[in-house]
Amino acid sequence: MGKFAMGLLVMCWLGGIADAEYKLYKDPKMPMNRRIKDLIGRMSIDEKIGQMMQIELAVASPRVMKEYYIGSVLSGGGSGPGPMASPKKWVDMVNDIQKGSLSTRLGIPMIYGIDAVHGHNTVYNATIFPHNIGLGATRDPELIKKIGAATALELRGTGIPYTFAPCIAVCRDPRWGRCYESYSEDPKAVKEMTEIIVGLQGEIPPDSRKGVPYVNGQDKVAACAKHYVGDGGTTRGINMNNTVTSMHRLLSIHMSPYDDSIIKGVATIMVSYSSINGEKMHANTNPITGFLKKTLRFRGFVISDYKGIDLITDPPDANYTYSILAGIGAGIDMVMIPLNYTEFKNGLSRLVRSKFIPMSRIDDAVKRVLRVKFTMGLFENPVADYSMTHYVGCKAHRQLVREAVRKSLVLLKNGAGADEPLIPLPKKASKILVAGSHAHNIGYQCGGWTIEWQGKGGNITSGTTILSAIENTVDPETEIVYVEGPEAAYVKSSKFSYAVVAVGEVPYAEGSGDSLNLMLGEEGYSAIESVCGAVKCVVVLVTGRPVVMQPYMAQIDALVAAWLPGSEGQGVADVLYGMHGFSGKLPRTWFKTVDQLPLNVGDTPYDPLFPFGFGLTTKPIAAGH
Repeated sequence: MGKFAMGLLVMCWLGGIADAEYKLYKDPKMPMNRRIKDLIGRMSIDEKIGQMMQIELAVASPRVMKEYYIGSVLSGGGSGPGPMASPKKWVDMVNDIQKGSLSTRLGIPMIYGIDAVHGHNTVYNATIFPHNIGLGATRDPELIKKIGAATALELRGTGIPYTFAPCIAVCRDPRWGRCYESYSEDPKAVKEMTEIIVGLQGEIPPDSRKGVPYVNGQDKVAACAKHYVGDGGTTRGINMNNTVTSMHRLLSIHMSPYDDSIIKGVATIMVSYSSINGEKMHANTNPITGFLKKTLRFRGFVISDYKGIDLITDPPDANYTYSILAGIGAGIDMVMIPLNYTEFKNGLSRLVRSKFIPMSRIDDAVKRVLRVKFTMGLFENPVADYSMTHYVGCKAHRQLVREAVRKSLVLLKNGAGADEPLIPLPKKASKILVAGSHAHNIGYQCGGWTIEWQGKGGNITSGTTILSAIENTVDPETEIVYVEGPEAAYVKSSKFSYAVVAVGEVPYAEGSGDSLNLMLGEEGYSAIESVCGAVKCVVVLVTGRPVVMQPYMAQIDALVAAWLPGSEGQGVADVLYGMHGFSGKLPRTWFKTVDQLPLNVGDTPYDPLFPFGFGLTTKPIAAGH
């Protein structure tokens, strides 16, 4: 072979290597749609199905990620690298799983998701914000945007780029165990609070096309509007039950926050366990494909809830192949499996190969998943480092929680009349009583979805209890006595100047919080009766919703709805003692008796204990009071 021919062969060979090495989908300079098209064109059926699978941390490993091309991993309620794990351990765990994804033939990064629903609530020492019902009471969208931005930084501080939040349910019945995850019974108020999406994901550019997901850089995360749709309207508030409604009411009450979320560029939307007029949402093609994808032109991905497709049948898992067919056919793009991924993969593969599910449906799902991954820069920055770990539980974020707590508290009663207010309380007094099960309990203060799925009582993470906050606030000469459940005779004989009684609900999440009577535990009412019958008292209710209070109102001098305020109880003392004024307004109607339920603003008749939007105000007082 001549030198010219040999040179030509070498050039062709080198050119072939260059062509093999250049992959258009990996080129950030290329338009996103071209990158998506190029990548999908290279993918096998197995690789496509892998992108549609989200598995639980418990079954995830680098080997599983590589072998099954898994598109996403989640931490279910409470799952993580271990108890009290540091942010660095979280980063290491996520990166270890990511390395498995990056070692696949195409190197498509996985997206890691977690329920950061009131701050980064699974992580020890993270900042815990008030639950949504409290944020709804602030009526302050700008504050909610700041909370979204802070939550995004703490998520990134643990290497996680995706949260299953916000919940934009419009809770119409407080008997529902997820009512504290809803900002309000009023769809207008919920729509205002979708500003948290802008905080989480970044401000969408003015020229962005409606429906296209948007995540602005490495200090922001992909958000997830949930649960689509009607989750807050079920009969008697039973979790995962049936919402009986007309199309007009569905659109005007439950659907309207989704339109706002899509306009703000929300990356993903989660389907609800519940049904609409008897049809399971996870198998409901018209709202998912017809309305969400075609009418609202949503271009992000639709994700199932945890085992959501399993629950399409009754009993669950009665026919898993049918559940796959119904769920994917309805328009779900990513399935939160979360454990039996081989069964899902094999079942979906059979349905595609036998043409029960067209390849066009698979390609639509994969395009949507890839669009979100490309949008958030996951291909360019798939692996996290430790540079943002310092944001987790930082002082600035705790100050933001404290502000949110102050603005979320609703003053329902303040003395016998306007001329005799009890609040602001005097910092200087001879002796005061602090009582109740929720006065010195961080876990109770934070509620469900804190460290564990259901939450739990006790010193579960760092923060300031209501008792500690009062101790930090009153005059050093004021004697503070703390008794969780004092007897009435003791209170009467002890000559207290006044008492603060903090009582409420014990933590719960989802269906375990469903309640048909909405009563506090017996010890809560006992504390109110023992204390308030003997001394001037402020009752601070630490609850995820309105509860039965009418029979006790005459005994109570002042009543505060503190909701589930989170880690910074100092915000409670800030307004009790007048450093700041009360400004919160009820985000939902406070009923007299459960027989009135459901009872929402605009209903006829409407005879509540406290109406929607009610909230007494106080003015801050000068230092030294």
